[in-house]
Order: sequence, then structure tokens, then C-alpha cells
Amino acid sequence: MRERLYPLEDLEDIPGTTVFTARRSRQAYHLHKFCMSLMDAENRKRFKNDERAYLDTFRMSDEQKQAVLDRDFNQLIELGGNIYFLVKLSNTDGWSTQKAVGSMTGMTADEYAAMMRAGGRSPEGQRSIREGN
Repeated sequence: MRERLYPLEDLEDIPGTTVFTARRSRQAYHLHKFCMSLMDAENRKRFKNDERAYLDTFRMSDEQKQAVLDRDFNQLIELGGNIYFLVKLSNTDGWSTQKAVGSMTGMTADEYAAMMRAGGRSPEGQRSIREGN
């Protein structure tokens, strides 16, 4: 077995970042199955016709289902979701990537775009949760 270069806890010490790990992948297996199902037009139609009933066909946690219904992408990531799967949900709603990412920052799509054009967020204060900087 390989020796780790750093403890896995260090992955939880990056402010504003949730690292997609094997544990999160296992946690979100059924969430990702749901997202992948949205690649099929008939499934997208079934989902849009009755979102809760469609979600109930997947063995997702109630918390994951509610986050889907709320389109709370930050919560979905916290519950193990990977953005490459979750984008299928935002695409089903006709959202641009800019709108989806903006929703994760609490900004509108236009506010997010303006912030990025202005150079993005400052890295100051974003180095470590434990060390407070």
C-alpha cells in the first residue's frame, strides 16, 4: 500500500472547497445514478412532470432528494455530489453553467460573471480553516 503524502483530514481544511473523495462518491452513488438518468429525454420529461415521484424511484437519502428539489447545489455537493454529475440537473432546467455556478455563490449569473471579469475572489483568508487564514 502506498503511503499518503498528507492526511485525508487536510482535504477538509480548504475554505470554500469540498474535495470529491471516495467516501463522498460512495455517499452519492444513487444521486449520481439519478443525474445520469437525465441524459435520456424521456427521463427528463418524467422528472419534470413529477419531480418527487421520479426522485422516489432512486435510493437517495431524503436529504439528497430535498436538495435536488431545492436546486441547492452546495448542499448536493456537501452530500457527496460531484459537479460533473450535478450539471445534468442544471441542464435539465435549462440553466447555463454561469447561472448554476452563480447560484452556488449566492450571486445572480450576471453578478457572478462581473465578479469573474473583475479578477475573481481574492485568495486572502482562503488558505486554511484550522489556521484561520
